[in-house]
Amino acid sequence: MTPLTQYGRMVEKHWGEHCPKMMRELELTGRLHQMLLEAEEKTKDEMATLRAQLMKQGSTAQQAHDQAWEMVREKYILLPPES
Repeated sequence: MTPLTQYGRMVEKHWGEHCPKMMRELELTGRLHQMLLEAEEKTKDEMATLRAQLMKQGSTAQQAHDQAWEMVREKYILLPPES
């Protein structure tokens, strides 16, 4: 089993606190780890693309990282709470 990175652990923590029904369903169907890996991979890939674009536009590496994180984090990691 592939270990989770910091993003995968962040996904697991956030989803566990805010999306427990989804987490339970993913666990029951044996897809939880795969979905955590996918969320972290999509986050890393999209952030890398955005960072490169932002740096070409004149942002520093840190600024580009911070801006990319702001743009991507709610897409895959910080999902809205279940109702």
